[in-house]
Amino acid sequence: MNYLSKIMTDQDIWTVLLALGLAAAVSFASTPLVKALSVKVGAVDVPKDARRMHDHPIPRMGGLAIFFGFVAAMLLMVPLDTERKGMLLGAVIIVVLGIFDDIYALPAKPKFLVQIIAALIAVLAGNRIEVLSNPNIFSPNPYWELGVLSVPFTVIWIVAITNAVNLIDGLDGLACGVSTISAATMLVIALLVSERDVAVIMAALAGACMGFLPYNFNPAKIFMGDTGATFLGFIMATMSVEGMFKQYTIISFVVPFLMLGLPIFDVCFAVVRRVSHGQSPMKPDRGHVHHRLIDMGFSQKQAVGVLYVISAILGLSAVVLTAGGAEKAMIFLLAMAAAALIAWRVFLTGPGHDKPEEEPPAPPEGSEPPAREEKGGDEDG
Repeated sequence: MNYLSKIMTDQDIWTVLLALGLAAAVSFASTPLVKALSVKVGAVDVPKDARRMHDHPIPRMGGLAIFFGFVAAMLLMVPLDTERKGMLLGAVIIVVLGIFDDIYALPAKPKFLVQIIAALIAVLAGNRIEVLSNPNIFSPNPYWELGVLSVPFTVIWIVAITNAVNLIDGLDGLACGVSTISAATMLVIALLVSERDVAVIMAALAGACMGFLPYNFNPAKIFMGDTGATFLGFIMATMSVEGMFKQYTIISFVVPFLMLGLPIFDVCFAVVRRVSHGQSPMKPDRGHVHHRLIDMGFSQKQAVGVLYVISAILGLSAVVLTAGGAEKAMIFLLAMAAAALIAWRVFLTGPGHDKPEEEPPAPPEGSEPPAREEKGGDEDG
């Protein structure tokens, strides 16, 4: 706490809280308007395959409200230098692309090309990974200078995270909630390393997500669609470059992967799964982490809760790593993993869960079989 008190002034705290509250208020207030607009322009998600978890049409351009909340707070609370202008211009391109995709369901390759252009604009404005810490702690070189490779390396990072967040957007409130946790993690870490403007920007992003979540929780009234998912991924990827990768320590290598651990794991697993089956890495399927949890018997709310907990554990590990060092972070991560395993054993595979259902005793020979119990609903006979 002493360390935090040295770097978190009262003014910084109030600025962060104001950005968070303003973004949340704008996002919450504009979501009903965006919902009406989505219906009017035809940005509606109609369930047509097994990947969809809903059973009726739902508007899907809600990310526009998140964008409004974020931009309102950022323009009022953060000075715009060249890097921030580049990030905002790239974000606008991503949002416009998302709007068209939510209305017309664009092909994957053109979307990918536009995402690269948006990332390149942000990178050329100065948002780039120029130095990368060396994960080999035994090497005499503590970090690598990327030189000319900094541009393609950063573009790949931004595009990958942009799509990773979009891939986990498969259950009500999942991508928005996970993004809120990741943004809050980045906010705390930015305060720890005295990156005030990064903290304010991440507070605006977290607040915009929080304002939208009441409409997006199960049962969702509106989806954020590609407009929101790709926007959130783009902003978090770009800000992780500014706030994390520019530190010359091993922390700068590990922390971004912990903060964004769930979407990174899911996209890597998806690529490996699809390529191993001879499919395109861009081909949609029903093998994501959230789909597997549903297939295991979890409800939508339970599956989202499990993934929230995993994201929070990874985020807290990133905070502990930044504030307390690698040893404490490893101990914390192992302790949380052990607690999760015990909870899994107790609540999901404990007594009664794996016990086979007993067959009813056979009726005496010659007697009438018991009448079948009537059930409500439309269950098949």
